[in-house]
Amino acid sequence: MIRLFRPFRYTETVIRIVGLTKQYGSLTAVDALSLEVRPGEIYGFLGPNGAGKTTTIRILAGLLQPTAGSVAVGGHDMVREPDAAKRALGYIADEPHPYDRLTGLEFLLTLAALYGIPPGDRERRARAQLEFFGLTGWADELAESYSHGMRQKLMIAAALLHEPAVLIADEPLVGLDPASARKLRDLFKSLAASGKTILLATHILEIAEKLCDRVGIMGRGKLLEEGSVGEIRDRLRRPGSNLEELFLELTAGDSMGSGEMGA
Repeated sequence: MIRLFRPFRYTETVIRIVGLTKQYGSLTAVDALSLEVRPGEIYGFLGPNGAGKTTTIRILAGLLQPTAGSVAVGGHDMVREPDAAKRALGYIADEPHPYDRLTGLEFLLTLAALYGIPPGDRERRARAQLEFFGLTGWADELAESYSHGMRQKLMIAAALLHEPAVLIADEPLVGLDPASARKLRDLFKSLAASGKTILLATHILEIAEKLCDRVGIMGRGKLLEEGSVGEIRDRLRRPGSNLEELFLELTAGDSMGSGEMGA
C-alpha cells in the first residue's frame, strides 16, 4: 500500500474564520463570515454561484487579502504568519493549472523543493503520488499533453505532496472519471480518519451529504446555515428532507451569477 500521509492530531480548531469580509468596490463578496472547522473533520462548504465560496477559499489559501476580519489555519493567522499558515495546508484550486512545460514528475519535484521536503525524499514522494493517481506512465510527459482529468489529478497530488494537516479543496471532483472520483472520496475519508482536516467546496450535493461531517451553506456572502444535515433538517423543521432539498430552500433567489469574484 502506498503511504501518502502520516497520522496527525490537532487539539484545537484547525480553521478559524472570524468576521471575514471581502469587498470589490461596491460589491461585498464575503460579508462578516465566521466559522470553525475541527480536527479530523470533512466540512462541506456549499452555496450557489456568487455565494462567496471561492473568494473565501482564496483568502484561506493566502491568495487574496481580506478587507476585514481574520483567517487562521493550524493556529497561524494567514495575514500575520502567512508562511507558517501555508505550510499547514494543501490547496486544490477550482481550475487545474500545472506548469505545462514541465513533465508531471518535474512539476512535483519542483514543488517538493519549494515545500522544503528533504532532497532524499522528494522523488519517493512524487512517484508515490503519481502511482496512487494512476499517472506513472505519464510521469515523463509534459503536463500540456495531459487531459483535464489528468491535470486535476496532478494538482491534487501536488496539494498532498508535503503531507499537509489541512486540505482546502475547491470543486476537486470536476473533470474526474467515476473511478477516480470514488478513489478521491475514499482518500478524503482516510485523510480525515488520520486526523487531517478537509474543507470541501462542491456543487455535488449528494456527495457532500454522504461525505461531510458538517456543511456550511452560503448565500450572498453570508453563512445561512451550518451543521450536520440532520441538525439543519431539524432546525428547518423539514423531516425526511435531503441536503439538496434543504439547500434549495435556503438559497432560493440567492444566486448572483457565476462571476469569479463572488463565486
